[in-house]
Formats: sequence, C-alpha cells, structure tokens
Amino acid sequence: MSDKCFGQPLAEVLAEATATLAAAGVPSPAVDAELLAAHVLNTSRGRLKSLQMMGESFSVADDVAYAKLVARRATREPLQHLTGVAYFRYLELEVGPGVFVPRPETETVVQIAVDFAKELEGPRLVDLGTGSGAIAGSLAHELSGAEVHAVELSDLAFPYAQRNLAPLGVHLIQGDMRDAFAELDGTCDVVVSNPPYIPANAVPREPEARDHDPRMALYGGGEDGMVMPRAAERSAARLLRPGGLFVMEHAEVQAPQMAALFEEGGVWSNIQTHRDLTGRDRSTSGIRR
Repeated sequence: MSDKCFGQPLAEVLAEATATLAAAGVPSPAVDAELLAAHVLNTSRGRLKSLQMMGESFSVADDVAYAKLVARRATREPLQHLTGVAYFRYLELEVGPGVFVPRPETETVVQIAVDFAKELEGPRLVDLGTGSGAIAGSLAHELSGAEVHAVELSDLAFPYAQRNLAPLGVHLIQGDMRDAFAELDGTCDVVVSNPPYIPANAVPREPEARDHDPRMALYGGGEDGMVMPRAAERSAARLLRPGGLFVMEHAEVQAPQMAALFEEGGVWSNIQTHRDLTGRDRSTSGIRR
C-alpha cells in the first residue's frame, strides 16, 4: 500500500488493500483485508464495518502497521500467522510458524466424533497428532464430562498445543502417535486423527500450505503418503474398546485407499466415507470389532 493511504478513511484504505490482495491471488481478499484491519485496530470485524460507515480513518501509526501486514499477506504468508489466531468451530486458537493451521474441513471430522461420543457417559477420546490442538480442544469444549487425550510429536507445534489445550483440561503429551498412550489400550471410546497424508510428489498448489505449513504436518511418508495414516489406523485399533469409533481425515483422492486400509486392518466394521461441507470425500470412519 502506498503512502497516499495514510490518513484516508477506512473504507478507502480497505478498498486499496483488497485490490492489492486480489492482484496477489489471495482467495478472499476483501475478508482478509478486513480481518487484518480489525487485528491492527484490536476490534471485531463487525465493529470495523461500523467504523467504516462512520467515516473513521486509521491513525498514521495504524496505517503503517496495516500496510506492512497487507504487504506480507500479498506474499501469501498465511493470514493466521499475521494475526496469530485461527478460528475453529467454537475455539480461538493460537497459531503461528511451525504449526499446521486448522482448516474448515476438519470441523466435519470433529462433528462425527462429537455425534458419536455425546451419547456416551464420560467418554474417553484420543486425538493422534493434535498440531494446534484444534480437534482435541473442540472435543473437550463440546463434550461435557469427556476425558480427552492428545499427542503431538513436533517440537515447534507442541508449545502451541500446550497453550491452546491447557485451559480445556486436555491431557497432552509430546510423543509419537505410533506408541502413545499404551496405558489406555483397549479402553477408549473414540480416536480421531488428521495425520499427515500428502504423497511425496503431490506438492500443495496453495502457497500458504506449500511454503508455510510444516512439512511434517503435510507429507504422510512414502510415495503414496500412507505411512502415517497406516500408523494412525494401527494405533486406533489398539486404543479402542470394541464398539469404539475411529475417524480419520484424508485427501479427497485417497478415499478408496483409506477404505481399503480399514478393510485390510481386519478389525473394523461399518466402514464409511464422509464428505466435508463442500461435498468432498474427506474422512473415513470405522467401528472397532
């Protein structure tokens, strides 16, 4: 953004920022421009709209800060890294470089787990590879009386999970999902996982993911990306009691592979593929025999 914006009305500043972000290929330029402005002004997006209607302007200092953030977003640095916040279901999560930014499609995975567990009294749930803590935190927040456990391996992501999950009473450990929570084997009601699953040669198109999401949160291992999904399935099989639910997120194109993985596991019944809010096949579930 240019110096001519300094002192201009908010509406004009936002219009220029939107144009800048649109030219850079940002998928939602107007929304991002507003969210960045709300962040700089320490206000809500709704309040920001009111300020626009009132003809308010940025201060010079806020103008400078906003211009810098817009310039960074135009390089496709994730919005959530700039604001330090990601919104997921009913939670406001702290995020930043080194932790996977939770996506809307994962909210559907959480809903599957919530719908199953809400019929149980004092359910025990495990989140394998929690990242920011989005899944585990949502389960703890939405299921009264639930006992929620989560594991994260990354040294960079783990502190984010600690800060996000501590207020919610989640039992968090740092470790490998392949052998985590051995003391809970055969006693869990629900296991959820959004493991790394991208194949080695399938580089994400979006710069936000390709250039900024941690590689260990993206690539599942092996040419087919299935090393970590297989590990999650094996861990779920040992953790769950008979009748317990396992649900795992994956790429749309991997739905047949995931269904086959569950079948080959030999311990799952009622294997189902689930669609996200956009109608894509983005998760698979099974019931432990």
